[in-house]
Amino acid sequence: MRQICYQCLRPIQNCFCTYLTPFDPGVKFVFLMHPKEAKRQRTGTGRIAHAGLIDSEIIVGIDFTQNERLCALLSDEQYVPMLLYPGDDAWTANKDGFFESLGGRKLLVIVIDSTWFCSKKMIQFSTNIMALPKLSFSGNYQSIFTFKREPKPEYISTIESCYYLIKELQSAGVVRNHADPECLMTAFKAMIQFQLQKENDRIEGRIPNTHHHDYKYTRKKEIPTF
Repeated sequence: MRQICYQCLRPIQNCFCTYLTPFDPGVKFVFLMHPKEAKRQRTGTGRIAHAGLIDSEIIVGIDFTQNERLCALLSDEQYVPMLLYPGDDAWTANKDGFFESLGGRKLLVIVIDSTWFCSKKMIQFSTNIMALPKLSFSGNYQSIFTFKREPKPEYISTIESCYYLIKELQSAGVVRNHADPECLMTAFKAMIQFQLQKENDRIEGRIPNTHHHDYKYTRKKEIPTF
């Protein structure tokens, strides 16, 4: 029986938690994870981000309107809950009045962690989270997730979103610089290199195909050194 890491739920030999130094970013992250992401997504980064972020939580579901744990967090007066989601009306770390809007309370960042297709269902059903103030980035970022195709280049992974948000909050003085989020990107880069190497191993016949359509992909991947 394969040994499993109980933080990221990956096999021990494929675990990236060794690259993490768990830290408290001064923000509470809550990952709303679609059941498919929780059970089947081998390249999902939400669990790796959760393993690196002290006081973060994962809540699995589709409709969070009546979710007991999430509702308790949203009503907890020690937090200012915001949904990490783009929009013209979204706050950013350096937007005038953002720091004052927190009123000395801790920022609670809700992150939808799913494929873009499944996220639509979660957004459709979870009216309570869509009613929250939105939080986004002031900078423009592109994902380094080279082996996973996203609808647009600016759509970045969950772990990248956490990393860039923390960096922007620190730069704006919203949270202190005592925590170093670089381990998130270190683990993410290691995961990318691992996945690309496994794909090359499959193409070269060192490991078997795992999907019925794998035979279509025979071009070896370039593995970045970062």
